[in-house]
Amino acid sequence: MNRSVRNRTHHHNHHADNTDSTTRTTTRRRLRVLAVPAAALLAAGAAGTALAVPSADAAHPTARPATAQSAAGTQEDPRLTGSAKLRRADGDDVRFSFDARFRRDETPDKARGTFAFRHVGKGGSGWAKGRVDCLVTGGKVAVTSGIVTATDIRGLKGKRVGFSVHDVGGRGTGDRLGYSWAATAGPADTKDLPPCVSSAPFETVERGDFTVVPWDEPVG
Repeated sequence: MNRSVRNRTHHHNHHADNTDSTTRTTTRRRLRVLAVPAAALLAAGAAGTALAVPSADAAHPTARPATAQSAAGTQEDPRLTGSAKLRRADGDDVRFSFDARFRRDETPDKARGTFAFRHVGKGGSGWAKGRVDCLVTGGKVAVTSGIVTATDIRGLKGKRVGFSVHDVGGRGTGDRLGYSWAATAGPADTKDLPPCVSSAPFETVERGDFTVVPWDEPVG
């Protein structure tokens, strides 16, 4: 075999080895991506996070209304209500819904109501819903928390989660939302969260609307 033939043969074998190595590496990477657990989908930041609960109308999840109050007191009572879909560049469908309130002659720890959230994405989906146990509102900002009563996210049921909302204005004007697991791997990884604790409202609403009624603490 002359030198040029040997060189061509060596080059072909080297190229085949590289191709096989690249294929094995790519396959391993794909397997690692597919093996990511559902809880990782809740990680905050650009990956987007919060998995949420499908409702009777999957396009517009709503929380169950809280205990009815008198018509005379409803408008003045502190509350956080509404449903919205978050803006996500990756196309994931992330929605939150709240119906939280307390009478203005009560304290934030007497808040009652419900919350729900759902995340449907290319990598997986999940949901959770629960009962409100705290609400504080000031101006057009609300912070609420509650205990998860039903979910398909492992380790989350029975834990407290928190949310923050900035009611910017009318429908379609870009209300903002945050959640207590913004700096952790997910809501199930947040241990011993106190009532009414959340992150800043860093997410932006794409469609829907939240309403915040401020708490004017009565002067005793």
